[in-house]
Amino acid sequence: MRGRVGAAAVRSLVTCRVAAVAVAFVVALGTCGAIIAVGWPREALAGSPPASGPSTSASTSAAPTGTAASEPKARPTAPPARTTTPAAPPLAVRAAALIEESSGDELYGQSSNAELAIASTTKLMTALITLEHTRLSRVFADPNYHPAAEDSQIGLEPGERMSVHDLLLAMLLPSADDAAVDLAYNVGHGSVSRFLGMMNAQARRLGLTHTQYMTPSGLDTPGNHSSATDLVDLARYLLQTQPFFKAVVRTTHAVLRTGNRVRAVVNLNDLVAHYSWINGVKTGHTLDAGYVLVASGTQGGMTLIDAVLGTSSEAARDANALALLNWGFANFGLRTPVHAGAVLARPGVTGGKPGASVRLIAASTYTHVFPKAAKVRLRVTAPAQLAGPLARDTQVGSVAVLEGRRVVTRIPLLLNTGLPQIKKPKSIASVMVVSATLFALLVAAGAVIGLTMFWREWTRGTRGGRPKSTKAR
Repeated sequence: MRGRVGAAAVRSLVTCRVAAVAVAFVVALGTCGAIIAVGWPREALAGSPPASGPSTSASTSAAPTGTAASEPKARPTAPPARTTTPAAPPLAVRAAALIEESSGDELYGQSSNAELAIASTTKLMTALITLEHTRLSRVFADPNYHPAAEDSQIGLEPGERMSVHDLLLAMLLPSADDAAVDLAYNVGHGSVSRFLGMMNAQARRLGLTHTQYMTPSGLDTPGNHSSATDLVDLARYLLQTQPFFKAVVRTTHAVLRTGNRVRAVVNLNDLVAHYSWINGVKTGHTLDAGYVLVASGTQGGMTLIDAVLGTSSEAARDANALALLNWGFANFGLRTPVHAGAVLARPGVTGGKPGASVRLIAASTYTHVFPKAAKVRLRVTAPAQLAGPLARDTQVGSVAVLEGRRVVTRIPLLLNTGLPQIKKPKSIASVMVVSATLFALLVAAGAVIGLTMFWREWTRGTRGGRPKSTKAR
């Protein structure tokens, strides 16, 4: 009997120790769970970080400022119609066009794509090919050109040697046909036909789709034609790319010092002499073309270029060209509604400190010609919230420039500084909830293990404590 009691005590002691070990094991696991939960970032507990907030838009008016020049570029073939175009003046011309020089935007057109005879404005392309293919200091010999009776000339003699510099002055100011043929023959390496091929190839490169050259001088020749639009575009290209040309066409007179004798020449574009703001470009006249003028002028930092074709006289030529330029300056102006680097939006930072934001800046400056009566405004589209990581200069929005309801252009908005990923502070409440849940699960598991072991020991002890049989064997 004493032995059975002792054995039962031993088994009870072992069971208690096992239960104690199980409880200790549960407590240890719970502690580890709490430590792990504290170390976990909130994002891991709550799911992936929130995406950037919804886009927002804002509109602001744009005040006129400054000017800016652009590289020569093709004008859109069909620019969006303006909603505030002022009424144009009546012109007595076969065709006319007016553009703003820095952008190439067409402000006015009357039969502007009609293919017409253009007289000596043909020499604009003759000048361009010459300037692109030879030096001003080179000296050419006259190719024994025989001028027609209606030619404008400086009287070059066969074999007379004159510099390219002076030949260009003679061709652009008094519109000398013999100087034009001299240049074409020599730049074409002894072939006027080869030079004409160069002229037509350049016209195609520049997108002058209504232009064809059959003569370097502009005398009435079948197939030699252009349009008002092509003439202003060609003049714009020359003014932007050829400094020598730009300087010459704004002068009133010049002296030719090479050749067999000194010659004084006068600019046939008399608007240059009468108006200080007129700075070019080229006159022309033949029986087929009538009186033609490509003119340019600058006021208030803006340059306009116009062309009038088929006028009836020099006076009508000048009056129509001047009226179109005056109308342009009276009704249009350059504005810069967007400046590169200007801060146009400040979205918040997801997970950042209260009030934290980043700056979105305009990627480029935009200068454009607008009607002076036009209402110009900006419409900014950008996220309300941003979440990192995002690199500096990442495009995260845009600004639209509107003239009335018409969108003129859109400019990207860039992130001014890099935005790192922001880790949110851990929530004590979330950590406690996770820890408590994990601890409860572990306690339950430990209790099951302990009870199972206790039951096994108890069952084993009950079987071992049964009284032995007293029956004799």
